[in-house]
Amino acid sequence: MDHDWTAAQVMNSGGQGSVLLVCEHASSFIPDDLDGLGASADARRSHAAWDIGALDVATALSQLLDAPLVAGAISRLVYDCNRPLSAPDCIPVRSEIYEIPGNADLGEADKQARFDRVHTPFHDTVANQSGMANPAILVTIHSFAPIFNGIAREVELGFLYHNDPAPAQALLAQEQKQGVFRSALNEPYAAKDGVTYTLDKHGEARRVPAVMIEIRNDLIDTGEKAQAMAQHLSVSINAAFPDIRQKATR
Repeated sequence: MDHDWTAAQVMNSGGQGSVLLVCEHASSFIPDDLDGLGASADARRSHAAWDIGALDVATALSQLLDAPLVAGAISRLVYDCNRPLSAPDCIPVRSEIYEIPGNADLGEADKQARFDRVHTPFHDTVANQSGMANPAILVTIHSFAPIFNGIAREVELGFLYHNDPAPAQALLAQEQKQGVFRSALNEPYAAKDGVTYTLDKHGEARRVPAVMIEIRNDLIDTGEKAQAMAQHLSVSINAAFPDIRQKATR
């Protein structure tokens, strides 16, 4: 059914804040006709399928900043909207410890079809919303697992950039000033890991400052935690980018 393949949802489209929020990995939903991709129930619930807590944080930030939000509506196991078709992990056959049988042995036509049904409408929605909002900054919201491939991650908040470090550095400075969370630049990922596709495509390539916020998911795995994190991050965002605060509070 067509509605099973809706790739993006937009919240607060008419928001007056001068930031555009994007949450590529907001959903663990797999369209019915893919039969769960043959993945285990654990895999479909896990961080492999989506960024746990990220949508809750992004939704709360959308309200706090009066900012439009574009959120992915299909699991990254189907197609990772933060990757181009040329990326080897845009349709993962294995994600950390999980095998994804429904992605194995896909032909080029099958991969192109996933791209056309998920990536293209998602990014068209982001571009359309950006055109309407004319944002001063693009902020993407992600989360990461506390333990990855058996290694514990001490960092709690990461601020990532593609080529221009200024927005990430500004947010990191505010976080360090608050001193609440262990924060770092380009952790636990960086552009070299291929994770800044959206930042480049809708931010720097369009001369819009862009930053990715990565949040350790044990800090946002309940609605209450996510709301508290959004409140905390809104303080840092407003302090780092005063133009956003001024427009949002008019």
